[in-house]
Amino acid sequence: MFAPSLGIDETCTLFKIEMRSEITMNQHYQNLVEKLEEITHLNGVMSTLGWDQEVMMPAGASDARAKQIAALAGVIHERMTDPALGECLHELKEKEFAALGEMERCNIREALYSYELETKVPKRLVQELAELGSRGHGVWVTARQENRFADFAPVLKRFLQLKTEWAQCVSPDLEPYDANIDLFERGTTMNVITPIFERLKQELIPLIAAIQSHPVQPDTSFLQGRFALDKQELLARKISQDMGFNIEQGRIDVSVHPFCGGSHPTDVRITTRYKDNNFVESLYSVIHETGHALYEQGRPHELGDLPVTESLTMGIHESQSLFWERMIAQSKPFCVHYFETIRAAFPENLQSATVDSFYRAINTCKPDFIRVEADEVTYPLHVILRYEIEKGLFDGSMNVDDLPEIWNELMQKYLGIKPPTDTLGVLQDSHWSGGAFGYFPSYTLGAMYACQFYNTLLREQPGTGQNIATGNFVPIKNWLNEKIHRQGKLYTPQQLVERVTGEPLNPDYFVEYLKNKYSEIYRLA
Repeated sequence: MFAPSLGIDETCTLFKIEMRSEITMNQHYQNLVEKLEEITHLNGVMSTLGWDQEVMMPAGASDARAKQIAALAGVIHERMTDPALGECLHELKEKEFAALGEMERCNIREALYSYELETKVPKRLVQELAELGSRGHGVWVTARQENRFADFAPVLKRFLQLKTEWAQCVSPDLEPYDANIDLFERGTTMNVITPIFERLKQELIPLIAAIQSHPVQPDTSFLQGRFALDKQELLARKISQDMGFNIEQGRIDVSVHPFCGGSHPTDVRITTRYKDNNFVESLYSVIHETGHALYEQGRPHELGDLPVTESLTMGIHESQSLFWERMIAQSKPFCVHYFETIRAAFPENLQSATVDSFYRAINTCKPDFIRVEADEVTYPLHVILRYEIEKGLFDGSMNVDDLPEIWNELMQKYLGIKPPTDTLGVLQDSHWSGGAFGYFPSYTLGAMYACQFYNTLLREQPGTGQNIATGNFVPIKNWLNEKIHRQGKLYTPQQLVERVTGEPLNPDYFVEYLKNKYSEIYRLA
C-alpha cells in the first residue's frame, strides 16, 4: 500500500517528536548504565576484599573485615534497591524496551531481575548474611584445622535459618532449596536434578566397583615422592599461560581452597595449594582455575561493566574449568605434548615413566575423601552426596548435628570409604561457611556441559587432537571465546547449550565418555 506524502510542517513536527522521544530514551538508558556500572564497581571492591581475606589478610583482622564487608554489602544493597533505579528500569521496560537493541534489552532484563530479587530482601537480612559469611569462614577454617564440627555447627544452623527466610522473601512459590539452587543455576530445580543424579548413581557406582576389582591397575608409583614447590609453581604458571591466561591482567596465588576471583576481566585472580608430595593436584588445580579465568578474561567488557557482559551461570562457568582440566589436560594428546616438560621438572621421580604410563596414572579411578582431589569418575558422587544433604537439611529430613554421621554413611554407600576425621569429611568444603547452598549441583551439571561442548568442538574442528598434541591451544580458546565467553548473558543456559551444540543438555555424552575412556584405561571387557 502506498502512503500519501506529508507536508513539510507535518514532517518537521513528527521529526521533532521522534527526536524528543529518542533523546528521552537515550537519557533514561544512559542513566541506567551509570547506575549499573557503579554497582558493578562496588561488587568489584567486594570481590577484592574476599580474595584478600582468603589469600593475604592477617588472621587477626577477621572481625574488622567482617564489619567492612557487612558495611559494603549494605551500600551495595542500597544501590541495588534504589527506587530511582526501579523507576528507570520500569520506564525502559514498559515504554521503550522494543525500540532498544538486543544487548540493551539484556541489560534491562537482567538488572530488573536483580532489582526485584534485592527489593524483596530486607537490608537487615542482607547484612546479617554478609557478616555471617565473613565470620563463618574464619570459624570454618579453625574448625577444619582442629577437626571440631561442633564448633561450626551453630554457623551452619543459622545459615539455614537465614537462607530459608531469604528464599521465602525472593521466591515464595518455590521450595526453599529450589530458590537457593536458582541463584546459581537459574531455571534449574530439584525436579530436574534428582532424576539426572539418580541415573548417574546407577551408572557410576557399578563402573567404579568394576574398576576397583579389576586386576589391571595403572602404575602410579612415580607420582609418589617429593616434588620441589618452586618447580611446581613454575610448571603451573607455564601451562596456565600456554592455555592463554593473560598474566598481565591476572595473578596466581596460594589459598586454603583453590578458587578464581578478582574484580574485572582485566583483574582475574586464581589460587591453588601446593604439596611437596603431590604435584599433580596443584598442577590440575591451576589448570581448572585457569579455565574459569579464561572465561572471565574472555567476557566482552569493552561493552561496559554491565550485566550483558557477565558470565552466565555457575554450571556454565564450571563447564569451562572442567573442559580444560578434563577434556583437554587429562587427554592423551595433552600428555604427549607436556610429558617431557614435566619429566624435566622432576627427572628423578619420572625417569622410568612413559607418556602412556603417565596418561594412565593421572587418570586413575580411586575413591578419595576429598572432593577437589577426586578423579572424574568418582567426583559426581561427591557432588550427589552434598546435594542430597543440602536437600535433606532444607526439607527437614536431616539435622545439622547428625551431619558427620550422615556424611560418613553416604561416603561408605557411594564410594566404599569412610573418612577417619571430619576434616577429611563434612568440614572439607568452604561453601557452607559462606551460605552457598545450591552451588554443588553446578559442578556436575558443568561436567555434562563440558562433554557436550567438547563433542561439538571435535565435530567442528576435527584437528583438535593434533592441536593439543602440538600445544596449539589458540583454536580451542578462540572457539570457546566466540561460542560461550563473548555471549555474556544474552541467552539462558538452556538456550546457550542448544545454540552451541544443536540440542538440549544430554547426559549421555558424559556417561559414554566416562565408560569408554575408563574401559580402555583399565582394559575392562
